[in-house]
Amino acid sequence: MNAVIDAGGGLRGIYTAGVFDRCLDDDIYFDLCIGVSAGSANLSTFLSKQKERTYRFYHDYSQRKEYMSLGNFIKKGSYLDLEYIYETLTNSDGEDPIDYQQIAQYEGQFLVAATDAETGKAHYFTKEDLYQDNYRVFSASSAIPVVCKPVEINGRKYIDGGVAVPVPLEKALEMGAEKIVFALSKPKFYRRTSSRNDILAKILKRKYPNSAKTLLDSNAEYDRLVDKAIELEKEGRVLIVSPDDTCGVDTLTKDKDKLHLLYEKGYKDGAEIKKFLYE
Repeated sequence: MNAVIDAGGGLRGIYTAGVFDRCLDDDIYFDLCIGVSAGSANLSTFLSKQKERTYRFYHDYSQRKEYMSLGNFIKKGSYLDLEYIYETLTNSDGEDPIDYQQIAQYEGQFLVAATDAETGKAHYFTKEDLYQDNYRVFSASSAIPVVCKPVEINGRKYIDGGVAVPVPLEKALEMGAEKIVFALSKPKFYRRTSSRNDILAKILKRKYPNSAKTLLDSNAEYDRLVDKAIELEKEGRVLIVSPDDTCGVDTLTKDKDKLHLLYEKGYKDGAEIKKFLYE
């Protein structure tokens, strides 16, 4: 069984959008897809076989105030309006609807990682949790703590999957993946040292102390799992597809020229996958 992981990374996810568009052109199939945060939406469009759809979300729609803005945060409590992204734009009557029927026909397994806000533990949604015009699992996986409100599903509140599962490598191994493509939106030798999580955790702690604790541990967990992926890459079990640089794109960068450059880099780097899986 082969697998692909997309660990997200905000608007840096345009890199892996390029990677998956290359996979569509190369007619690549994965038995298991695991997405975290924006990576879950990237994979959904890959499974829907709608080339360049994800590119439009990052490059074009992100420029709109309805997509992300301080006004959204003031009015709705979320800088990113996840309802606009995954409902208004994405539903069948939206501007850029996803082909749900194509996703439903996918015979492999599709997991979407989120973090249970109360417990701080990982929760994996499956393809069976997706329905026509109900894509709240992507919102749940992408709800950056503090920046976005938690997303409620079946009475539980969820925040960004990257809090509890910065890299779902061990989940793929547990499920029996023999070859794993790890699509990473930052250079593979980048290690997390930012203190931003410390600030977010202090705010998050007021309502969700368990998630705040998990968030404080997430940088070290990310580093550990990427190091493990690098070791498995030496054994030929993992292929890390990552940019040599991010072209100046950060989590919420809106610069269209930089975003396009990062997409092109992803499309080019995605050429490695076919050889890794099939040759």
